[in-house]
Amino acid sequence: MYIGELARLTGTTPKALRHYEALGLLGDIRRSGAYRSYTEHDARQVRLIRQAQALGFRLAELNSLLDGDKSDWAALSRLIDAKRSELRSEMARLRQLDADLAAIGLEIDTCLAA
Repeated sequence: MYIGELARLTGTTPKALRHYEALGLLGDIRRSGAYRSYTEHDARQVRLIRQAQALGFRLAELNSLLDGDKSDWAALSRLIDAKRSELRSEMARLRQLDADLAAIGLEIDTCLAA
């Protein structure tokens, strides 16, 4: 399939696909004359990239891990574990912030009732 069809199938743009290719995220792309020729494997790779971006990963984080057929799945798994750890820490911080705000709200309510 050509770049326009891959873009349509994966919900991205040809420009983004060329960017992914330039970063090395898609590995070696075959060419049919002057045109890039993509496979279903490339489509799966693009979907993975887009899903990772939607989950908060930056392309720079994925750059050294995703390389077409030479992707480092163990390192990607470690990156996901690290991201989840960061997320749990942020959730704990937000829970504490919510508790602090609730306490201040109660103090204000007490002052208003007096």
